[in-house]
Amino acid sequence: MKIQQISLFLENKPGHLNAICRTLANNEINIVTLSLADTQQFGIVRLIVEEWEKARDVLEKAGHVVNLREVVAATVANTPGGMAEILDTIGKAGVNIEYMYAFTYRHESKAVLIFRFDDPDKAIEALTAAGRDVLDAPTLFAK
Repeated sequence: MKIQQISLFLENKPGHLNAICRTLANNEINIVTLSLADTQQFGIVRLIVEEWEKARDVLEKAGHVVNLREVVAATVANTPGGMAEILDTIGKAGVNIEYMYAFTYRHESKAVLIFRFDDPDKAIEALTAAGRDVLDAPTLFAK
C-alpha cells in the first residue's frame, strides 16, 4: 500500500519549477499533488503522479536528478480534529513522520495525506488496525 513519490532537487531560480511541470505536461503526465520546500539556494520538489516510471524517465532525459521514495497515502476527515486523530494513531504506534503534505482529490469530504515515515510498514499496520483508509495506487488514481 505504498505509493511511489518522485523527488527532485531544484535550483531556486525563476522558471526552474515550470521546466519540470512543462516537461511532464509535454509528455501528458498529470501531477496529482506536489510539494515544494525551499531555501535560498535550492528546493526539493516532491511529486505524486500515476505514471511515475514514465515521469522519472522523461525528467532524467531532461537532465534532472530524480529520486524515488515510498510514501503512504491515507485519508483523513476534512473536519476539526481529523488531523489530530490520525496523528494520535501514528504517535501511539511510535512511528516518526519525516514529512507530510495533504490535498483533496476525488475523495468527497476527505483529504489525502501523503506521509514519509521512518517505518512505513509499521505505520500502515497501525493505521489499518485503527480503521483508517490507507490508499493503494489504484485507489488513489481511480478516475
